[in-house]
Amino acid sequence: MKIRFTKMHGLGNDFVVLDAVRNDFVPTAAQARFLADRHFGVGCDQLLVVEKTATPDVDFRYRIFNADGGEVEQCGNGARCFVRFVHEQGLTGKREIRVETKSGIIAPRLEADGNVTVDMGAPRFAPAEIPFVSDSDAPMQALDVNGDSIQITAVSMGNPHAVQMVDNVDTAPVEQQGPLIENHPRFPQRVNAGFMQIVDRHAVRLRVFERGTGETLACGTGACAAVVAGIRRGLVDSPVRVTTRGGDLSIAWAGPGSPVLMTGPATTVFDAEIELPEDLT
Repeated sequence: MKIRFTKMHGLGNDFVVLDAVRNDFVPTAAQARFLADRHFGVGCDQLLVVEKTATPDVDFRYRIFNADGGEVEQCGNGARCFVRFVHEQGLTGKREIRVETKSGIIAPRLEADGNVTVDMGAPRFAPAEIPFVSDSDAPMQALDVNGDSIQITAVSMGNPHAVQMVDNVDTAPVEQQGPLIENHPRFPQRVNAGFMQIVDRHAVRLRVFERGTGETLACGTGACAAVVAGIRRGLVDSPVRVTTRGGDLSIAWAGPGSPVLMTGPATTVFDAEIELPEDLT
């Protein structure tokens, strides 16, 4: 079976985007793993699927599949690519849309300068909503990682994040600690591990080891979570420039109960089609 797809990226966090509005196709876990494979498939961090929605006053449904085939709740860089995709493909003429995700409604907007701003909703700190095994929603929590005690901030941006402060992201133990934090038993649905370096009150550097994918060049929800963590701990002030290995995002948050606003680029790389092996189920 041949399927058409669009390759896109947000600051190097790359995606295979599938139009399930005009084509009745949603990948199985095995098909998602094949498409994400950088040697045998197309290659991407996540697959994004654009679907119709039955929810009133909502334009589309947005589904996200990690490179390991698992479906997840949210992806910030993907949300920016999503609105560019539906606009470029003629699926909508709106510059601002409302999109249904597994974690709720988001509202990405295509700006006049080509960047995209996404209302990511309000962050959540209650341990049961992250989910995180803890009897406290304090902004600093001790986490045992292979015998070492590290301080994290646990937050949900529609998906779970554990953010720790480091002196230098270039030398941070991302590859060593990332998988251990991702699969830590106190995060029953696994977690995205963020490593943030404070530059000044309005600038940070960030690396993220993403759940089900590994380290990516950028993570939109990770950037939102990092800024929220920094503001809660009194280390930064909104707005904050978040520098990732793939480029910069601007994150604004007015405080508890307010939505996090993320602004950054979204790039279309190419359109193509690929033959899916018949033995994938």
